[in-house]
Amino acid sequence: MPSTVAIRPADKHDIVAVAELIEEIERFYGSTDIQPLDERVAQVGEALFGSPPLGTALLAEDAGVGLVGLAVYTFLWPASGSSHSLFLKELYVRETVRRQGVGARLMDELRTLADARPGCSRVEWMTDRGNAEARAFYGSLGFEEYDGKIVYRL
Repeated sequence: MPSTVAIRPADKHDIVAVAELIEEIERFYGSTDIQPLDERVAQVGEALFGSPPLGTALLAEDAGVGLVGLAVYTFLWPASGSSHSLFLKELYVRETVRRQGVGARLMDELRTLADARPGCSRVEWMTDRGNAEARAFYGSLGFEEYDGKIVYRL
């Protein structure tokens, strides 16, 4: 991974940059109906820093170019018994730095956060069945696919 990339928690100064990165993520997933930037900025600010926050973000930042990736997560309860889990909602790395270890570092940091939180028994996430690149990435890190859940959406 480029030595200029640092992994750190998002703070309020990152709201606009995260909102801009979300547009790239939306386009990556094929969306053409992109929400105006001012609406995204308001939603990112509320989601990450509202009371209570809806999620937390780790950012991968390259000193020369700005944000190059993010991992958005939350803690869910219950997981196993009365424990809770760290649930990764979004992992995204800009194409310009893919295959350079940025995603692996974000995953390592998530594992560290989960291990440091008392009562957190697991890290969980999903990816689309058709996202071969993501599935290969997770496989390269030694993660096996879990075939026991069916996802519903309303």
